[in-house]
Amino acid sequence: MKSNQRILHASLATFVSTILFAPVSFSDNLPTHSQLQTTLRTVVKENNGGFGFDMWATLVDRDGVVEAVAFSGKDRGDQWPGSRVISAQKANTANAFSLPGLALSTANLFSAVQPGGSLFGLQFSNPVATEVAYRGPAMDFGTARDPLVGHTIGGVNVFGGGLPLYDRTGKLVGAIGVSGDSSCADHNIAWKVRHTLGLDNIPGGVSPAKDDNIVYDITNGTSARGWGHPECAPAATRIAKELPKTSPTAPKP
Repeated sequence: MKSNQRILHASLATFVSTILFAPVSFSDNLPTHSQLQTTLRTVVKENNGGFGFDMWATLVDRDGVVEAVAFSGKDRGDQWPGSRVISAQKANTANAFSLPGLALSTANLFSAVQPGGSLFGLQFSNPVATEVAYRGPAMDFGTARDPLVGHTIGGVNVFGGGLPLYDRTGKLVGAIGVSGDSSCADHNIAWKVRHTLGLDNIPGGVSPAKDDNIVYDITNGTSARGWGHPECAPAATRIAKELPKTSPTAPKP
């Protein structure tokens, strides 16, 4: 009898733990894992000015909770393993430092966080939750069951690849982070993915075009506007400058 009671109590404890701590979805406004992966795989096949590597992508909602993690390759090992967490960092950063009236990409933050910059130290302000970042099982990484889903990872990343997401009404609903190539190519890929998903109805930004595009204005280590990012390759720079024409942001509501 006592043995049966112990089994019952253990079963109830497991059930309660599962209900309380299971990952949950906090947003109906963001794409599904399937939509994210399909779009990422399509964009990665294009010329993005990088090495042509496979990529990781992460979506977070406005609370910074991970909604989806996907990769473009056939297997989780086809991309840099370290880029999975970096993609989540980028998504967290773009969401955390964008506003309903101002979109900031992670690329926009590079110069501002350098010594002497207006945001120096920002990159140390929100550390990654390592217990979330490296939980398993690894076989679920990049699938709809990725262990990051339903959790807040934190982290601040200040190079290209993270963009805030604004729906068709102009509402800020979260962010996307992309990683796996050069940081400049990461930005180009993230921009194209966001455009394809229809989540680029941004209110304005700090670039010369008043959007959150990557800014290449660093000369002798100094950004003319304070929001500059280092150049990676001429091709990536050219593609980025053409993005407002080839993948224009949606009209403001």
